[in-house]
Amino acid sequence: MTTMVSPESAARSACRDSSLSAASLTHLHAHATSVFLLPGEGIVVRVSPENQRLRLETALALTRWLAANNFPSTEPIEIPQPVTHSPYTVTFWVHYPQPDRGVPSAGHLGELLRAFHDLEAPPVELPDYQPLASLQKAIDSSTALTTEQRDLLIAQRADLLDAYQRLEFPLGQGHLHGDAYPGNTLWDGSKVRLGDWDEAAVGPREIDLANTFQGARFGRSEHELSDFAISYGYDIREWPGLPILTSIRDLHTLGSYIRRADRGDIAAAAELSHRIGTLRDGATAARWAAR
Repeated sequence: MTTMVSPESAARSACRDSSLSAASLTHLHAHATSVFLLPGEGIVVRVSPENQRLRLETALALTRWLAANNFPSTEPIEIPQPVTHSPYTVTFWVHYPQPDRGVPSAGHLGELLRAFHDLEAPPVELPDYQPLASLQKAIDSSTALTTEQRDLLIAQRADLLDAYQRLEFPLGQGHLHGDAYPGNTLWDGSKVRLGDWDEAAVGPREIDLANTFQGARFGRSEHELSDFAISYGYDIREWPGLPILTSIRDLHTLGSYIRRADRGDIAAAAELSHRIGTLRDGATAARWAAR
């Protein structure tokens, strides 16, 4: 008989292996990653799929280097990690309690990305940015997608990758956060930190800018987008390749919903169906629900 390991049980086992008490372990949220809190210790416990271990090792090395160079990234706890409990890999991070004044602004993110891109190349081997690579894996293994949905996503992925290969990137190549948008920033007192480094890579700088503009899907205003552009020092809206990158981001966001739908998450399946329907209809201004 096969025993299913839950994210929570993996988190508890990893805490025990790391000499941390899991008695107060509290679930915070789950999307692509399941996130828990040890409130007394001020530690966030992130439970990711086991096949992400290499990326997590890279994220740990990168954020340790960033902290040593006074860049305000989220910081890992100084214990041996990551810890694998198949089929998950667990990492431990400093907890930054969030105030009631809302998430940091798009302008804050623009400042952080400008500072990050201006750093020297980190002494960490980052993978090359590969657009929509993880989506292909999700499509191939999915049990939740219909044949029509699968065919649509495969066709749109192929068209976008062809268009991507034809782009010229005025900002050049360099180290990327890979998943930069305001939702991945956190307050730390009066400062703002940039978190969730699992998709750090090397590629066109425009990748890190386009994600915020794709946020129009979730109600991000033109005022917020202008603040972001001013803070970063470049307005990507003046570049004709932006619609290709935001469309790639649209497809990229489906991956976690496909995997959640495969696990029987009814809400994720409904949102996935809605998003695919808007893509099928070419409704580029249609609103999507976050999480």
